[in-house]
Amino acid sequence: MSDELWVFGYGSLMWRPGFPFVERSPATLAGRRRAFCIYSVHHRGTYERPGLVLGLAPGGSVRGAAYRIAPADRAGVYAYLMEREQPTETYIEARRWVRLADGRRVECLVFLSDVHHPQWAGALSLEQQAQLIAGATGLSGRNVDYLRDLVEHLGREGIVDRSMEVLLGLVEGMEP
Repeated sequence: MSDELWVFGYGSLMWRPGFPFVERSPATLAGRRRAFCIYSVHHRGTYERPGLVLGLAPGGSVRGAAYRIAPADRAGVYAYLMEREQPTETYIEARRWVRLADGRRVECLVFLSDVHHPQWAGALSLEQQAQLIAGATGLSGRNVDYLRDLVEHLGREGIVDRSMEVLLGLVEGMEP
């Protein structure tokens, strides 16, 4: 295996990676879908008032972004991602093949939702998701702002996710 590292992002890593990279490409991961399926007790909620954050739930496919990391930056980027993505170890670190926009297939580091973790929320209705997101706040800010950023940035990438748009409308209707 080369010293090169590719990282797949499907949420905030798409617009705020926070690490150096030498290449970024739109990419698609098969077999997983973007979903608000993780109770957030750190970044977007608390133990007393959990919010929801995105995870890669089983099924479907997801469009996101793949980043190629220079070999010299590999260790630092990996350490940063472990701190950012694993504060409560709700994800399983894995390697999965993704298809880049130019047709190449590359193996990426991805963080899959751990369906056995206590923070796994599973398949919630849009109404249930909205109730959890509305009013939740954590160390990284308000949960609704995370959802709003997601919808806005997906649109900038040309990704239409109607369920996320509907969810945002529900949450904004509940916000004070």
